Amino acid sequence: MTKYRTRLLVGLISLIIIVLLGLGLVLGQLFKTYYLNTFHERLKKETEMLSVYIEEDGGLSTLNRQEISSMAEILNARITISDDNANVLVDTGAAADSATIELHREVIRDIVLEGKKDNDTEKFFSRAEQQYYWEPLSLNGDKEGYIFLTTKISELRNAYSQIWWILSISLGLALAIIILLGTKIASRYTKPIEAATNVAIELAKGNYRARTYEDHIDETGMLSASINILARNLQELVKSHEMQQDRLSTLIENMGSGLILIDSRGYINLINRPYKELFNVNPAEYLYRLYHEVIQHQEISSLIEEIFMTEQKTRKQTVLSLSIERRYFEVYGAPIIGTNNVWKGVLLVFHDITELKKLEQMRKDFVANVSHELKTPITSIKGFSETLLDGAMHDQKALEAFLSIILKESNRLQSLIQDLLDLSKIEQHGFKLVVAELNVHEQISDVLTMLKGKMDEKDIRLDFNDGNSSLSIEGDPDRLKQVFINIINNAINYTPSGGNISITILNQQKHVAVLVKDTGIGIERDEIPRIFERFYRVDKARTRNSGGTGLGLAIVKHIIEAHKGSIEVNSEVGKGTVFTIKLLKQFPG
Repeated sequence: MTKYRTRLLVGLISLIIIVLLGLGLVLGQLFKTYYLNTFHERLKKETEMLSVYIEEDGGLSTLNRQEISSMAEILNARITISDDNANVLVDTGAAADSATIELHREVIRDIVLEGKKDNDTEKFFSRAEQQYYWEPLSLNGDKEGYIFLTTKISELRNAYSQIWWILSISLGLALAIIILLGTKIASRYTKPIEAATNVAIELAKGNYRARTYEDHIDETGMLSASINILARNLQELVKSHEMQQDRLSTLIENMGSGLILIDSRGYINLINRPYKELFNVNPAEYLYRLYHEVIQHQEISSLIEEIFMTEQKTRKQTVLSLSIERRYFEVYGAPIIGTNNVWKGVLLVFHDITELKKLEQMRKDFVANVSHELKTPITSIKGFSETLLDGAMHDQKALEAFLSIILKESNRLQSLIQDLLDLSKIEQHGFKLVVAELNVHEQISDVLTMLKGKMDEKDIRLDFNDGNSSLSIEGDPDRLKQVFINIINNAINYTPSGGNISITILNQQKHVAVLVKDTGIGIERDEIPRIFERFYRVDKARTRNSGGTGLGLAIVKHIIEAHKGSIEVNSEVGKGTVFTIKLLKQFPG
């Protein structure tokens, strides 16, 4: 695209050239006419002067040829004098060739004959590249002859050529100066306009950082200042819009709940990251398609249809099958209505309340289990106490038996309360471990010493691989001892008499692994994820008879997680169970 400055200069220079050419032609013609008139006037005056001189000197009879020749040299002209019959008497150009002389005399004759016919004949005559001017000579009132003054026309042409050269050079210099000044002036006034145009183009492209110069206090400067103010306002507006857009995008993508936006025609325009993760959907197969084509759950489609029909907010709790699990959702649906009640679409928000439902169920189970676990020993204590008070205390054997049962149930009740207190303390937010260096082998040896009597009662054979007797880690000795007591005690409880228990310590790169393997009853595969829940028992009768509270593995799990470790369970029904505990060698600070 041709620049505005170039177009302006081309138009301006073209106009100036046309004006200068017209002015040159007019001036040239004026100078030519002026010079020609001046030339003719000079010839006329010179001829009249010569005519007067000859008449005063006595006419043709007293001509002094030498003086005439001198005058011709002075006037730089050819002087010819003839009588009334065109006979040449004096000719200062007689040295010319005969042809030229003959032509000259022929012109003289023509002029004389024409002058005799018409006294008003023009006294200028041009022929054969010569300019003639003539005057009659009189003596005492009678025409005696003629005097002719002749000059070459080439002199006129030289004069004309000089005039045109002078005009051309003058006008050329004027044109050059005008072009130079015009370029500077045009540049001065068009440069801000071009800069403002370029900035406007950049603004139209979306580059709101573009600016132009403000170096003039005039209309162009005001234009540049206005463009810059507009650019700054647009930049601030876009920046504010982008900031709001980023905030909105961040909020939508990180709100923790699934979100889906449907337009007024039923096409899905937006789904956020939690929705993709919850429902495991591919945005390319979901966006810009009708909702009833991609949403597989009829409950959600029905909810959307209800909002489209009623244009009212809706809230509903529903259970949706996702892959291999069922999840609980609280779905909020709202119509999007713009200004002037223009229908925009539907917004759905999916709150995953599965964990809340699980916690609620766990709370109910916990209350029921605690009530049941507390009720059993209290009922036994109360029943045997009443029996003793009714007279059984006088029977020594009954008294000892009942008191033994009361003591056993009291110990069980104390153990349950202690486990509840331990679990509550561990689950508190401010729970801290007392970390110190400890020997894993020594810890497990102490636990085995405490439980040796119990293993002997059931004739259980122990295989303790103590090849890493010097292996040490960082952890809370008391809490880890509680972990080993629970795990090994469970192995003893669930292993039949005459069974085997093996304990192995493995030294790994960053961890120490403790494997506790028994030949007990085993655990069903679908029950393994639940054994770490409070009061969950694989075999409720066996656990209650063994004095367990159902809280041991829950405590174990929390203590291991507090040590940034892990616990794994592998079991096969009828063959036994393996608990694998992994602890970091260096406790993370």
